[in-house]
Amino acid sequence: MTRPRLQFRRAARDEPEINLIPFIDVLLVVLIFLMLSTTYGRFTELQLRLPAADTETRREVPRQVVVAVAADGRYVVGKTTLDGQGVAELATAIGAAAEGPDSVVVIDADERSSHQSVVRVMEAARRAGLLHMTFGARASAQGR
Repeated sequence: MTRPRLQFRRAARDEPEINLIPFIDVLLVVLIFLMLSTTYGRFTELQLRLPAADTETRREVPRQVVVAVAADGRYVVGKTTLDGQGVAELATAIGAAAEGPDSVVVIDADERSSHQSVVRVMEAARRAGLLHMTFGARASAQGR
């Protein structure tokens, strides 16, 4: 009599499968929440205290070049801090930041900045070919 031959075979295991789709969904929801709840400061390089005025809230202009003037005379065009304080350097930076000749230059000058610093920005904008300018202000307590 012959003995039956025993075959020891390992049982086939299913590979564990990690489903990443729910994880990605949760991450997207968290990302959207953070994007909606984050406030973005326009200038982190300069601490400005804008002069107060009884104004309406500023309407966003799609093509605008924001120039910040600090109390000590430093300039920031968009998010670029300028090393020099000359009109030619300002004009070059404003021209590079402009999206066309219709762009509006928004001058956010600190209330303690000199008149000369603001005039430099206006002259630089003129040299860059931008003729539309406006000034930033914070709402006064009376206007609220």
